[in-house]
Amino acid sequence: MKFGTFFSPMLLTQTVKPFDNENYLYELKFDGIRATIHVSPTTFIIYNRNGYDITYLYPELKEIKNHIKENCIFDGEIVSFENDSPSFSKLQKRSYTHNLNKIKDFSKNEPVCFVVFDCIYKNKSLTNLPLIERKKILESFQNNDYFIKTKYLVKEGKKLFQKIKKKNLEGIVAKKIDSKYEINTRSKNWIKIKNFKEEEFYIGGFQETKEKVSLLLGEYQQNHFVFVGKVSITRTKDIYKKIKKRKATEKSPFINYKEKNAFYLIPQLKCEVTYLERTKNNNLRQPVFKRA
Repeated sequence: MKFGTFFSPMLLTQTVKPFDNENYLYELKFDGIRATIHVSPTTFIIYNRNGYDITYLYPELKEIKNHIKENCIFDGEIVSFENDSPSFSKLQKRSYTHNLNKIKDFSKNEPVCFVVFDCIYKNKSLTNLPLIERKKILESFQNNDYFIKTKYLVKEGKKLFQKIKKKNLEGIVAKKIDSKYEINTRSKNWIKIKNFKEEEFYIGGFQETKEKVSLLLGEYQQNHFVFVGKVSITRTKDIYKKIKKRKATEKSPFINYKEKNAFYLIPQLKCEVTYLERTKNNNLRQPVFKRA
């Protein structure tokens, strides 16, 4: 690891159910853009997890360097808040804006903040220190309008997960207290537990390539059949055999969706899908097929 130079951050594995364990600490999973920030009184660079320098997209975050006296690297999430909750759709709109004048307007009127959960460099690499020691070092830095440290609980993962479910937040992260920071690794020592929703939707058609099959999902809203997204399935699923036996047409049953290379069906078959949230356009985010 070298200050000012990109490295691939430590990534998380995923599990379904929350758990309690005294060897873990638990914190909120913020719905944002993963980033590492290299900062000193004279340096400020933001790298996303894929290695792109995205400093220019968030000029308001440069304020952070006015509060840092050493060469430091922080790991965290760039987050946009709406009604006191993280809003990924709002952040997406911001992240796809490359016009410098618009970026300047956003930074003044809809500023983001950096929610930091780890300090992995302070004049030297801290990656070999246990997580709990890095957390203590992180505590020496003060929160400000653009730099917010995550809070955490020890042992009580289920309690924290119930709290985030009530507030409809994305999920929690469980981290081994003694874990080192593993660069360029998806580690089992850090675990994400997402707050997935589950619903039943009608199948209004499908798309098929050599690689995958995508079901076109919809629901009835005020007597109109509305498209809500696609979910992938394998050809081994029973539902695939059922949709292939149905008579497909070129006429879309959706009032808001029609696409070439799609086969449309009378919406009679249903399937259950888990998903993270609905976007502002009412589309399902991160849908996963569960059963038919």
